[in-house]
Formats: sequence, C-alpha cells, structure tokens
Amino acid sequence: MNEPFPSSRPRVYSVTSLTEALKSLLAGNFPDVRVQGEVSNALNARSGHWYFTLKDERAEISCVCFRQDAAYLRAKPKDGLAVVARGRISVYEKKGAYQLYVNALELLGTGALQEQFERLKARLSEEGLFDEERKRPLPPLPRRIGIVTSQSGAVIADMLKVLERRHRGLHIRLFPVAVQGHGAAQQIAEGLRYFSEQPWADVVIVGRGGGSLEDLWAFNEEVVARAIAASAVPVVSAVGHQTDYTIADFVADLRAPTPSAAAELVVPEAEAILQKLVDSEGRLARAMQAELAKLKARVLESGLHRAARNVEHRVGQAGQRLDEALQRLHEAERGRLSVGRSRLEKIERRLAGMDLRVSLARQSQKLGELSQRLFPAMRRALERRSHSLESLQVRLQGLSPVAILERGYAIVQDADGAAVRGTGQVEVGDPLLVRLHRGRLEVRVEDAEDDTGGSAASRNEG
Repeated sequence: MNEPFPSSRPRVYSVTSLTEALKSLLAGNFPDVRVQGEVSNALNARSGHWYFTLKDERAEISCVCFRQDAAYLRAKPKDGLAVVARGRISVYEKKGAYQLYVNALELLGTGALQEQFERLKARLSEEGLFDEERKRPLPPLPRRIGIVTSQSGAVIADMLKVLERRHRGLHIRLFPVAVQGHGAAQQIAEGLRYFSEQPWADVVIVGRGGGSLEDLWAFNEEVVARAIAASAVPVVSAVGHQTDYTIADFVADLRAPTPSAAAELVVPEAEAILQKLVDSEGRLARAMQAELAKLKARVLESGLHRAARNVEHRVGQAGQRLDEALQRLHEAERGRLSVGRSRLEKIERRLAGMDLRVSLARQSQKLGELSQRLFPAMRRALERRSHSLESLQVRLQGLSPVAILERGYAIVQDADGAAVRGTGQVEVGDPLLVRLHRGRLEVRVEDAEDDTGGSAASRNEG
C-alpha cells in the first residue's frame, strides 16, 4: 500500500533564507561585471545616491550607485545615454530584486577613445611638444587678441564680457569654427594657422565649453596639436572645465581651466597695471633717495678737507687784499705829503724876497693846522680798516669746519650717511659714525635723552 506522503520531504525555504541564498549565489558569481545598455529613469536622490535602469531591446536591470562612488563617476547617469556600467550583482532583500551596484560609469566607446588619447599623448610627449622649454610667456599687455571658438553659445559671450571688464580698448578678432563633430578639428587647426600667418594677433585663445570626452575630442586630434605647436604667436588653451584635460592643453603655451579664466589670464586689469606703476614709482623713488644719501655721505666725507682748504684760501686772499689796501693807502698819504711839501717850498721861495712876516706867519699857522687835522684822520682810517680786516678774518676762521672740529666738536652720521641732529633719528642699537678733527669713531647707541631730560631711547637689556 502506497504511503500518502514520501518519507523524505523537500526543503522548504523562508523568503529570507531563499533571498539570502540567491544573494550569495549572485555575489559569488558576479563580483565584478561590465554591463552595456541605455540609461533610463535616472534619479539623483537627496542622499547623493544615483538610481537608474540599464536596458536594451529585450531586457532591463535596476542599478544603484552609492554617493561615495557617484562622486568619482566620469559620466553621470542621464536618460538616453549609451554607457558601460561596472559593478557587482547582488540582491536587494527588501524587494527581493537583483540589481547592479555600480562603481564606475563611462560612455559607450569612451574606453577606445581614452586608449587613443593615451597613445597620441605619449607619442607627442616623446617628440618634445609638451616640454616647458618650448613654451613662450604671454605678452604683459596684449592689444590684439585672436579667438578660435564657436561664434554661438555662452563661451564667446563670457570671454568678451571678461575682456571688456578688465581692459577697455582691446582689439578682438574671432575665427568662428565648429568645436565638435565631423571636421571640427580641421577647422580649429585652420583658425590657428590663420592667426599664425597673419601679423596681427599678440596672443590667441582656442577653446570651448565643457562636455564629455566625445564632445571634446576635436581638441585631442593631432592636427590641432600640430597647429598649436607651429603657431608663431603664444596660444592659450581653454577647453571645458577645470577637470577636463585635452592634448591641446599639454601643447599650448598656457592652459586655462575655463574660457572665462583664459580671458582673465591673458589681459591684466587696468587698475592692477596702474597699481604696479605706482609701486614701481615708489620703489624707484626710495632707491634714488638711498643712492642720494650715499652720495651725500661721500661728498660730506671728501668735502670737509676741501672746505677747510677753501676757507684757508679765502682767508689768505682777504689778507692779501688788506695788505694791498694798506700799501695803496700809504702811497696815497706819501703822495699827499709830497704835494704839500712842494706847495710849502713854493710859498717859501715866493716869500724869500718879501718881508711879509705877518702873512708868512699866518700861512705857516694854517699849514700846521692842516697837518694836525690830516695825520690823525689818516691814522684813524688806517686803524678802522685794520680792525675791520681782523674781524673778518676771525669770522671766517670761526665758520671753518676744520676749526669747529679743532674745538672738540664732532659730526655724527647714521648708517645711510645722514647727519644726526636729534635723538628722534636713532634707536637703541643703531650704528653711528662720529667724525673728529683727526680720524673717526664707529659707535652704537646704548641710551639717549631728549632736550626735556626724558629718555628718548633706552638700552634693551634682558
């Protein structure tokens, strides 16, 4: 007789145990897979996680990319994008659904493009196109700027706005090109050759806005790299965002993180230029003042002896002139006496034959009075002139720097050669040069007091 139930019953799973078994099975067999498909239902949650679906013509799979992995995705999920997602297969227990946990995402075909990018980069680097030695500095203030980019879109508008704000009166010429798609690389190279062959531009900016690796690919073409390297004028590459790098960036004389940043790097602000001029003027004035102070010190050092010799020479000349004046005065007096004697002798001869004693007595009296008045006046004049000359000689001797130093005075100068006239010009520890009548002393300030008796500078001890 058959039993109603077999003796060994099949295993019965709970929902949880079956889910865990499936999770272990999937995780063990698919720890690292790459799945190709089209993105749909993309959602970026507030938590920072990405949720989306990968599908093809006949199936779809749920995907999740946690926040810590999403920050490093080279391409963000977007409906309609053809991508290759890399991650692990596991089960979401709450819904009992398997899904792909994504840790990397790239556009379909990006892997091949990246490999092509690396090969061209290595080859051009070996040729020396990336060497810093061949890169040229930008002109400090270009007046004519060439731009190679699309004539439509925000890129050219932003660059023109920045250039106008930073410096008015610039001459800007645009060579419009396609910046992506078929033939874009040839157009960009043609624009670069135009500004290289025409003796017009001081600097050239080439670039476009951000995008995927495929969008930026025209700037990774060899024809563009060769045109930049052969340019006769400096080239600034401004492609994409700060995190985007292209072959053009490595070949260009300067890489700008964005097109707007390129405009700022090429043209300095007018106010900044004016400030540099003001700063340069100040440095030049200070340098001239320092040089003048040095020259003044040298002149003072060598001029003391020349001044002393000059004063001695002038005193000697004044004494010589005094001697000459005294000589002329004596000669004049002798001449006057000689004339008087001659006149007296004539009168005596005239009176010799006359008996005019009274008249002769009168004439003799007048002559005596004249002699008495003449000789004291002459003597007083000579004394006055001699006294004036002696006073002048004393004054000149007192003004001589050598005489001042001989009396025990000294000239004090600071390290720049300037004369020190008060304690406010020095601080404790300053070196000073003291010039004496014979020799000089090098000293250092330890203490100083002003005219009121207060301490103007105290020695720093401890």
